[in-house]
Amino acid sequence: MRASGTSGASVTVRVPAKVNVQLAVGAARPDGFHDLANVFLAVGLYDEVTATPSDTLRITAEGHDVDRIPLDRTNLAARAAELLAARHGIEPNVHLHITKDIPVAGGMAGGSADAAGALLACDTLWSTGADRTELLDICVELGSDVPFSLIGGAALGVGRGELLTPLPVGDAFHWVFAVADGGLSTPAVYREFDRLTAGTAVPEPVAAPELLAALEAGDATALAATLVNDLQPAALSLRPSLTTTLEAGTAAGALAALVSGSGPTTAFLVKDAQAAGDVAAALLASGTCREVRVADSPAAGATAL
Repeated sequence: MRASGTSGASVTVRVPAKVNVQLAVGAARPDGFHDLANVFLAVGLYDEVTATPSDTLRITAEGHDVDRIPLDRTNLAARAAELLAARHGIEPNVHLHITKDIPVAGGMAGGSADAAGALLACDTLWSTGADRTELLDICVELGSDVPFSLIGGAALGVGRGELLTPLPVGDAFHWVFAVADGGLSTPAVYREFDRLTAGTAVPEPVAAPELLAALEAGDATALAATLVNDLQPAALSLRPSLTTTLEAGTAAGALAALVSGSGPTTAFLVKDAQAAGDVAAALLASGTCREVRVADSPAAGATAL
């Protein structure tokens, strides 16, 4: 392999969190995965990944809960650099510095965001000339949520969630996110989903037409009536205390509440910025979560700064 060619300058990429406004989950496939109809919405909570030339591949991090992320080659950001470098016959010699603001292991695709951010940062730093198709192919290798982290906005993901169709969004939606103590393992939540649905007929996952229409219209009230997460019963089974958080946000005036992805972050759709502030304050006062975050959607995907 040849050395990675760089100009010597660093590249910083900002990449958003996500919320699943619909997560329809099918039965387990023979390969252990589940077919999904996954309606992603990128939200304005961001990690930043900075790539700088180095004599080896290394990871550093700062920000929220960085003590809970790996700083070795098991980090998806490192894997992204390795996969891109291997495709272009270069050494993955890069220092990746991650500034965390997306909740860790919170069901908001923070690790996937870091992978997408690292991929774009390394592509820019090394001037590989990879096109969008190649970058998305690498994203699929990295994980089901990584392709959406790269493109952002709103999209329907099918298959394992990695086959994306962009969706129109008519207006901004306002969210409050309640961050729980600790995390939830996504594989553990899927295993619990399988346990809870064992012996039942799990329907094929399809995107709800009324939900897609609400997104396109920018109608928060209509969207609130259609939000659904098939993993929520499993997440609540593993972390029953989240029920109290959901109830607190709803009582404070949220239009709708649901577990974000595999949890344990809970998401509250609200009508406007004022309502977001009110619901956030009530959630903090309730003592049912560690912290709250307010953000709008949709947000742009991975973007070089």
